[in-house]
Amino acid sequence: MVDERLDLPQGTLDLLILRILAPGPLHGWAISERIQQVSREVLQVPQGSLYPALHRLERRGWISPQWGISDNNRKAKYYALTKKGEKQLAVETRSWQKLIGAVGLILDMD
Repeated sequence: MVDERLDLPQGTLDLLILRILAPGPLHGWAISERIQQVSREVLQVPQGSLYPALHRLERRGWISPQWGISDNNRKAKYYALTKKGEKQLAVETRSWQKLIGAVGLILDMD
């Protein structure tokens, strides 16, 4: 069986995290699990990539952390989208859709 998991193109992890957080706050492990679940197991984000991305988004003011208790009763840092993050999500989504359209045109040419 061929492994159908894909590596994320550089720069897309930030977009995915912002989108996953749009409905509400999640802790790091839940963000990673949600990306994997929604992508039907195609995308997996290693912790070595996830946490640096979360810190980067936090430094940019796109997400904000808050300590809370996880489902398994453990202390966890939850991340929430900020207003600035919501605006960035819209910008990144438009850019991604434009890129997808352009690549699609090239792939579909005769």
